[in-house]
Amino acid sequence: MIRTPLYLPLILIVGALVLSGCAGALFGGAAAIGVATAQERSVGRAIDDATIELKVKSQFFAKSDKLFTRVSVDAVEGRVLLSGTVETPDDRVDVARLTWQIDGVKEVFNEVEVGDRGGLIDYFKDIRIANELRLKLLTDKEISAVNYSVETVNGVIFLMGIGQDQAELERVTGHASTIKGVVRVVSFVVLKDDARRGS
Repeated sequence: MIRTPLYLPLILIVGALVLSGCAGALFGGAAAIGVATAQERSVGRAIDDATIELKVKSQFFAKSDKLFTRVSVDAVEGRVLLSGTVETPDDRVDVARLTWQIDGVKEVFNEVEVGDRGGLIDYFKDIRIANELRLKLLTDKEISAVNYSVETVNGVIFLMGIGQDQAELERVTGHASTIKGVVRVVSFVVLKDDARRGS
């Protein structure tokens, strides 16, 4: 008789979450603490942002498992980017409304689209685009990659984070625009000396 390892169900669950884009909801807090010392934001703010992300995703899950799996949440110093696809205009309104209910949210960028993501092939194409850009940022010594987060939906790259200066941000968007399959690049990055960071 073949025995199934006790940890196999956990591996399968984590794998499913990674493929569905929900791994950040589980591991965001630990990751934020681990890399915060290298980021422009403080450890305290990184923890606050991870808490915001977890609470927003919890709100989505309570409302609908589809909102939980189909909408990504990225928070940087209380500024929250929502991206993904939902089935109805009401769903799009709901994700913004639920996000604003969370303490510490200062700004919401609702880039959620209404409609179909385009199928499994397009989903994996988006993953390929996002991962290719992350690799480009990691290997560019003139970019502090740890300060950027990348989401891709239907070929559109969304950038969040804190840029060292305009030149660095231009390098990031330049890398993004050269990747095959990218439709456009949308940046919500603030620069290190931006006055909004103190608010």
